[in-house]
Amino acid sequence: MLATLIARQSLPFKIPGALGAVLVGTVLAYLINGVEWAMEASLVPATPGMELVWFPQEWLTALRFEWLSAMPETLPYLGYVIPFAIATVIGGIDCAESAASVGDDFKSSHVIGIEAFATLLAACCGGVIQTTPYIGHPAYKAMGGRAAYTLATALFVGGAGLIGYFGLLFQIIPKEAVLPILIFIGIEITAQSYLATPRRHYAALAVACFPALAKLVVIILDQLSGVIDYSNADAFTVASAESLLLRLNVLAGGFILTSLIWASATARIIDRRFSVAAIYFFIGALFTVFGLMHSPLSGDRMFWPHQLFDETIFNHEQHSIAIQFAIAYVIVGGLMLGLGQLLKGKMTVINTDEDYEKLL
Repeated sequence: MLATLIARQSLPFKIPGALGAVLVGTVLAYLINGVEWAMEASLVPATPGMELVWFPQEWLTALRFEWLSAMPETLPYLGYVIPFAIATVIGGIDCAESAASVGDDFKSSHVIGIEAFATLLAACCGGVIQTTPYIGHPAYKAMGGRAAYTLATALFVGGAGLIGYFGLLFQIIPKEAVLPILIFIGIEITAQSYLATPRRHYAALAVACFPALAKLVVIILDQLSGVIDYSNADAFTVASAESLLLRLNVLAGGFILTSLIWASATARIIDRRFSVAAIYFFIGALFTVFGLMHSPLSGDRMFWPHQLFDETIFNHEQHSIAIQFAIAYVIVGGLMLGLGQLLKGKMTVINTDEDYEKLL
């Protein structure tokens, strides 16, 4: 993956990098299985494959539209849905910008429009994940991939869903051979973010990572829930641990929106547009009192502002920390407004990296 998709080294016979990585990983997995069989030993843990079902028909049941009656049940989870949708739109723009970096200019509006139509169509057929163009256009173009490669990919994946040979592929190809592709996507998106971002805003990108890192920690800790033994800990230690876990969960809640708000505000502060930064912080406070960000409830559920005072929904600590985050955004927003007024006419607004470097 590093040699082909990151370093852009083409493989013999023009084999695509992702395909080459999967082939190598699959061969290694079967070699390890052969060694295990010969040694009668277990070198790697076995993972169950997907059940093989030819011509699956379950997706057709979505066309009855019975799921419409369950739509009200999704409302508390808009804190997940809305940021995820925004991230997908941003992903489409990022893909268009990535393609433009190697001379292929696609209108972002067209990319997002097609993406939205495909997502809605897929939703009517039971799809629960937004359809989005994948990052990596420059890498695949460098290896010779063109429109035919993209079309072949779409036909192959579409055929797998309709005919059902996904299950066969998952039985033949070990997941360990496929997962590195996801790592490549993460690396490519991260690298592209720095290529497409002005140098003076690099600190804003770093700030955007904090809520995402908190979410990563929360996911790992959730997997350990019920495993950690507190039986020998005193009451103060247990209370401190529970408080820390709650604060991590609140920081991670709606992390996509939080990252957007924090990064945007930081970028405006760097540009010395303090009043605009204040607006972002006030938006953060508004989102917080609705649970779009920093929801202390399980599953990051949304809520109405007046429910913050409902003891049947929030316990004292949950209520307190939600209010603290909202007030913190208001205070920082007020500070930015005050700083903007205090320095009005005495500071230089930064518009370019060159302007920023002159002040260093």
